[in-house]
Amino acid sequence: MNAVKVVDNIYWVGAIDWNVRDFHGYSTNRGTTYNAFVIMDEKITLVDTVKSSLKGDFLKRLKEIVDPEKIDYIVINHVELDHSGSLPEIVELIKPEKIICSKMGQKAMVEHFHQEDWPYEIVEPGKDICLGQKTLSFIETRMLHWPDSMFTYVKEDKLLFSSDAFGQHYATSERFDDEVDQAVLMEEMTKYYANILTLYSPKVKKLIETVKEIGLEIDMIVPDHGVIWRSNPGIALESYDKWSRNIGDGNALIIYDTMWHSTEKMAKEVGSGLQDEGISYKLLNLRYNHRSDVMREVLNASAIVLGCSTLNNGLLPRMAGFLMYMRGLRPTNKIGAAFGSFGWSGEAVKLLNQAMEEMNFDVVDPGYRVKYVPTDDDLHKCTELGRTVGKKLKES
Repeated sequence: MNAVKVVDNIYWVGAIDWNVRDFHGYSTNRGTTYNAFVIMDEKITLVDTVKSSLKGDFLKRLKEIVDPEKIDYIVINHVELDHSGSLPEIVELIKPEKIICSKMGQKAMVEHFHQEDWPYEIVEPGKDICLGQKTLSFIETRMLHWPDSMFTYVKEDKLLFSSDAFGQHYATSERFDDEVDQAVLMEEMTKYYANILTLYSPKVKKLIETVKEIGLEIDMIVPDHGVIWRSNPGIALESYDKWSRNIGDGNALIIYDTMWHSTEKMAKEVGSGLQDEGISYKLLNLRYNHRSDVMREVLNASAIVLGCSTLNNGLLPRMAGFLMYMRGLRPTNKIGAAFGSFGWSGEAVKLLNQAMEEMNFDVVDPGYRVKYVPTDDDLHKCTELGRTVGKKLKES
């Protein structure tokens, strides 16, 4: 694939990772992209680099636009190695006048690459750098999702280089939002937020408010992963605004793991109770659904009902692992309930409730547990549990 024009004198020169299927425990079934850009101006500027293993692809595209040795500045919005892994070799090749970054970005580069004598130019929020025809300004976005993160804004084009915000792990030969399947695009943006940014939702909320307050005009959002928002950047901003405020869609998820299908039978009856109350729900068995896909569904859910068999006085390993993963992301503003089967001890329901209480879920029922195999009466009580959750959802 060749370099791609984004707007006049700005070109995509990044790399497509068609093969990656795991990103720190997040399943990337559609691969990803590492986006980098070159701005052709009086001061030629490279914005970000790529993962070290794809340096060759990146340099090939860059050389289609410019001799790398003619580049004056490098902007590093985020130091994580999927964006900066090839930076040491690029700095050696280019010998830039400036490496433009946040204060924490400079610190992170020294800690990653141990190069204290690189020509760092630390930029504060509101500082402008004129490249000639284009002007760059900078927004510090600390902890979205690293301490070093920042956005770079091209004033003349109303173009926002948004680093890891508004992106998607999505490998595609197309570069723009209006060139791809919209359902797939939204699915991947939702999954990205759910698994990377949910923890930082208060900071996302504040950022969206700041963008509105300063009246920042945005015609294009250019993230470091996935496609560029050129036709509808508003949907990306609106989605982040909603997710940052933890607004669910009024639906429920039944997330469970089962040993000998007793807990699965209970899960189906909980679903029947939700349906009786007119609540849309999904049944997600952790044996068949990857935790990162489940978290995508959690993001937009209003109620979470957890089910698990008891094993060795605790939880089945898949549920225990999922709870650790979900607690790390800290979804909030959810209704919660629990159920499960057991043989002789039966701690699972208590542990599920404790986990939800730690995440400040509104646990609406002490939960229901069944010894060995549920009877018809047990299943009826599971239906009632679903109805209880459904009624609470309708009240909220």
